[in-house]
Amino acid sequence: MMDQAENDYLCQTGEGTPMGNLFRRYWIPFLISSEIEKPDCDPVRVRLMGEDLIAFRDTDGNIGLIDQHCAHRGVSLWFGRNEECGIRCPYHGWKYDVNGNCIELPSEANNPAAMSKMKLKSYPCIEKAGVIWTYMGPPDKKPADPNLEWTNVPPDNLFVSKRFQECNYLQALEGGLDSSHVTWLHGSELNNDPLFVGAKGNRYNQNDLMPQFEVKPFEGGLLIGARRNADDDKYYWRITPWIMPWHTLVPPRGGHPIGGHVWVPIDDHNCWTWSFNYHPRRALTGAERQAMMDGKGIHAKEIPGTFMPAANKRNDYLMDRTAQRAGLTYSGVEGIAMQDASLQESMGLIQDRTKEHLCGTDNAVSMARQYLIKMAKANENGEELMGLDPAHQHVRSAAYELDKDMDFVEGARDGLFAEIGTDPHTV
Repeated sequence: MMDQAENDYLCQTGEGTPMGNLFRRYWIPFLISSEIEKPDCDPVRVRLMGEDLIAFRDTDGNIGLIDQHCAHRGVSLWFGRNEECGIRCPYHGWKYDVNGNCIELPSEANNPAAMSKMKLKSYPCIEKAGVIWTYMGPPDKKPADPNLEWTNVPPDNLFVSKRFQECNYLQALEGGLDSSHVTWLHGSELNNDPLFVGAKGNRYNQNDLMPQFEVKPFEGGLLIGARRNADDDKYYWRITPWIMPWHTLVPPRGGHPIGGHVWVPIDDHNCWTWSFNYHPRRALTGAERQAMMDGKGIHAKEIPGTFMPAANKRNDYLMDRTAQRAGLTYSGVEGIAMQDASLQESMGLIQDRTKEHLCGTDNAVSMARQYLIKMAKANENGEELMGLDPAHQHVRSAAYELDKDMDFVEGARDGLFAEIGTDPHTV
C-alpha cells in the first residue's frame, strides 16, 4: 500500500514532473509509419504526456513533430496545408517546417527577424521498424536509436499494432509485469488462441495456480521470473524482461513468436498500448499475421479507421455473461488484449493505490515501482539511467524447464541474451 503522494509521483507524466522528465529521456513510439505514409500527406494530431502536437511528413519525406498551435493566434495546425516542405496555417498563411521554424510570414513580408521569434516547440523523430519515434528530452542528452530486438528484425518477421487505452499508463504496465493472472483471466485462451495453442507450457500454467516470483535487476531493467511446477521434478519458468521505462516482453509459447508491449502515456488518464510480435529467425507465416490482424494473441480488434478497440467501456467490452457462466471465457470478455484492458480500465483512470493490498505474486509490480522512482530521482540528480545504453536493450523473453536448484537467470542466460537471428527458447 502506498500513500497518495507516491501514487501521484508515479502516475503524473506532464511537463516538469519527475516521471515525465524521466520518460522524455527515452525514445518514444508514437505513430505507425502508415499514419503519415507519404510526403505532403494529411497531418495527424498527437498527444503525448499531456502535450498537444502535430505530426507531418514534408515534401522531402522528413518527419516533423511540432506544437499543434500556430504562434500567431493559436489555430490548430491540423487544419493546415502540408505543402512545399512545411505546414501552412490556413488562417493567415504562416508556415512552419519540420523543426518548428517559421519559414514564411506573409503578414510581415517574411521579415527574417520577425520569423525568428515565431519558432514552435519541436521534437526530433526517427523511423524504425515501421514505427515513428520521438525524443522529448534535453537535446544534449539525446540517446542512441532504439536497439530492442524487435526493432532490428526484417519487416517480414514483425507485426506491430497499437490501441487506445483509457487509463493511466502505470496500471497497464503493471498488467504486463504480472503473469500470475494468466491462468485465471486468460486460461480459456491458452488452448484456443492460434498464437498460443499447442504449447506444453500451457498445461503448466493451468495445473499450478500458485506461481512463485523471483525478480532480478539487469543493466536494462528487471528480469521477472514466474516459476511453476513442471514434469520430471523441474520448474517451468516464464521470464519477462522489463526494459526501462515501459517495454515488456512476453515469453513465447511452443513455436509461436515472441510478444511484447510498450505503454506510452497520452496524458495521465489515457495511454497508447503498443503490441508487437516478432520471430528473430524467420518470417511470420501468413496464418500468424492474419491472426494478429484479426485481433488474436496480444492484439485487439479495432473499430475500422481508428485505434479504438471494438470492445470498449462504452459497450461494456461486449461482455458475454452466457459464455462466462459456461466457462468459455473466465471473464466473459473475448480476447487476451481486451480481457486485460477491461480490468485495467475498471480500476479507474488512475488506480487508487492507497487502498490496494499487495501479496507475494506482486513482487515484480512492487520492484518496478521502486525502480521507476529510483530512476526518476537519478535523472533529477544527473546520474546514469537504466535502459538508455543500446547494449542494455539487447534482451529477450524466454520460457524454460530448469532443475529446481538452478538460478533462473543463469539457467536461461543463453535464451535471454541470445544473438539476433537465432530461435527463441520456449516450452
